Amino acid sequence: MDSMEVNKGIAAVLVAGITFFLSGTVGTILIQEHHLAKPAIKIDIPQTAPSGAPAAPQLTPIAPLLAKADPAAGEADTKKLGCVACHTFTEGGKAGIGPNLYGVVGGPHAHMQGFEYSAALKAKKGPWTFDELNEWLHQPSAYAPGTKMTFAGIKNDKERADVIDYLHTLAAKPEALPSPTEAPPPAAAAAAPAGASPAGEPPVETLLASADPKLGEADTKKLGCIACHTFTDGGKAGIGPNLYGVVGGPHAHMKGFEYSAALKSKQGPWTYDELYQWLKKPSAYAPGTKMTFVGIPDPKERTDVIAYLRSLSPNPEPLPAKK
Repeated sequence: MDSMEVNKGIAAVLVAGITFFLSGTVGTILIQEHHLAKPAIKIDIPQTAPSGAPAAPQLTPIAPLLAKADPAAGEADTKKLGCVACHTFTEGGKAGIGPNLYGVVGGPHAHMQGFEYSAALKAKKGPWTFDELNEWLHQPSAYAPGTKMTFAGIKNDKERADVIDYLHTLAAKPEALPSPTEAPPPAAAAAAPAGASPAGEPPVETLLASADPKLGEADTKKLGCIACHTFTDGGKAGIGPNLYGVVGGPHAHMKGFEYSAALKSKQGPWTYDELYQWLKKPSAYAPGTKMTFVGIPDPKERTDVIAYLRSLSPNPEPLPAKK
């Protein structure tokens, strides 16, 4: 290849490069990008609230409730609610499943020497104030997550205040009651009476069709049933009888257990309907019963427990047909 051909090739490359450069420059001058001051079409995206659990309802202040509290009613409530199954209340009383409660108001959270409190309570500093007792007795598991206390709590404001007022009297020199500086909540917002249930409660047959025995088993722990009863085949009695085989069995189904006259007088087996009434409010179903448990007001929770009790048998009773 001679030098003339080489020169022609180099010239062609240079011409192409210059042409490309000039074309780009001219294009940039002629066609300029303009950004709109605002979009041609506005799309509004609704703002959503942050996800998460709903805020817990505000607890009624204890001071105004204590101004009208009745310690005698509170003492009766400790029996009705089953507190006496786990605690003693006299000065120098021994621990049971839970500690002795004499002198608890104003005392440290782990106030009974020698009792093995949970780490959750040991971590709480300072004394048991009226406000802290109000939170604790409303829902122990929320006040001290990880507590060994299986009791679900006292949701009724007056009942809770009566119990706190009773505890306040258990001292040689009771703590001064707080000044009722805050007005009590409106009557419409007050808690329902203990044991009350919504009107038009569905029949047990309907609820049992969707009841969950596993949830029922968990409820027996959450509600503190395991403090008084055993549930295994051949299990021993505690404060209350063993409950294996109770569904379909006689009211006084455990041989050798000393039932109250109120239950012994009940004839026939424990049907689903009768268990539904009994677990709603034992003292109403069998006045004079030794059962101190206040009952399970929530129909779903109650039927879950019944479904669990039904499973405690080699041949569980057939479920009733829905009405």
